[in-house]
Amino acid sequence: MRPPDYSGGGLVNLVAELERRLAGKAPSTGLGALPGAAIPEAATYLLVLFDGLGDAQLAHPGAAPLAAARRGGLDAPFPTTTTVSLATIATGLPPVRHGLIAYQLWLPDREQVANTIKWTTLWGDPMGLDFASFLPRPNLWERLAAAGVEPIVLQPLNFGGTLLSRVLYRGCRVEPYADPAEAVTAAIQLARVPRRLVLLYVPQIDFAAHVWGQESDGYAEALRLAAGIWEAIAAALPPGVVMVGTADHGHVDIPRDHQVRLARADHEGRTFYGDPRVTFVKGEGASLAAGLPATWVPFEDMAGWWGPGRPHRSFSGRAPDGALFADHGYAVLHRFSDDRLLGQHGGLTEEELRIPLLVAGG
Repeated sequence: MRPPDYSGGGLVNLVAELERRLAGKAPSTGLGALPGAAIPEAATYLLVLFDGLGDAQLAHPGAAPLAAARRGGLDAPFPTTTTVSLATIATGLPPVRHGLIAYQLWLPDREQVANTIKWTTLWGDPMGLDFASFLPRPNLWERLAAAGVEPIVLQPLNFGGTLLSRVLYRGCRVEPYADPAEAVTAAIQLARVPRRLVLLYVPQIDFAAHVWGQESDGYAEALRLAAGIWEAIAAALPPGVVMVGTADHGHVDIPRDHQVRLARADHEGRTFYGDPRVTFVKGEGASLAAGLPATWVPFEDMAGWWGPGRPHRSFSGRAPDGALFADHGYAVLHRFSDDRLLGQHGGLTEEELRIPLLVAGG
């Protein structure tokens, strides 16, 4: 277990590299020399985000076309979970600076935990937040637009108008696609115009890994579908366009008999949030670790794991007093955790932390 690299080998550095090339500057450090040199200069960049595709998962036979495009590996931010990484892309900032520091996020001004995918309480009630202003201004899209670069997001049709889209894509043109074929066509057409950053979001791998696990036929099919999207776009990339692929996190399979639920008494005087692989605790948590397949890490030992820079104004209030890091092969569930999922992430194992850097074109 190690903290992510934010100094030149992380997702935030990839975003900064693309922003610097297109707009001339960026608020975060760009990629280190080797990964950065692997990405040719271009008039337009197409960034493909494969949700849930860890670097280690490229060893699966269904991912062979993606593995062939691999130019290196990167670190996801901490915790290794979708909304934290998507907020990092949308802002070009590490989590400590953008403030979305967990999937299940404690909001001290509301004294509630938000599910940051649905933006409800953990039991489904609406939050009533100013969603469009949740992330700092200016975000990546606003900075690009100010520099004369058009940002465009391509995402599945059913994601349109969601609260998460309102949080992430302020100031950005958002285009829906109905199926993989339409995603391919739209990505190629949109990338033809110079001075654009087009983000294509591909969700199938994450869904399959969560529901069926990495040994399933459904997971293999999801990998083949994602690889087919990559191959089809790569074969038709317009001149002057470079396609860059990466992910938000990797995955580990956790058997259901290794998903340990906290007792009712454990919830007294404590608030749990975060992810089952890294359970954040407001309150005293060290005494819980003795009875769990987990290690207690106090906040003072993990404060820098959300990245460098001046903290978001709400960081200290949202941050936990510590976290229960589940042992290898285990997950720790609180009373509002989803116990239906086989695939998990959020932790700092190499399988969860490392994400690929893929390149085509140029």
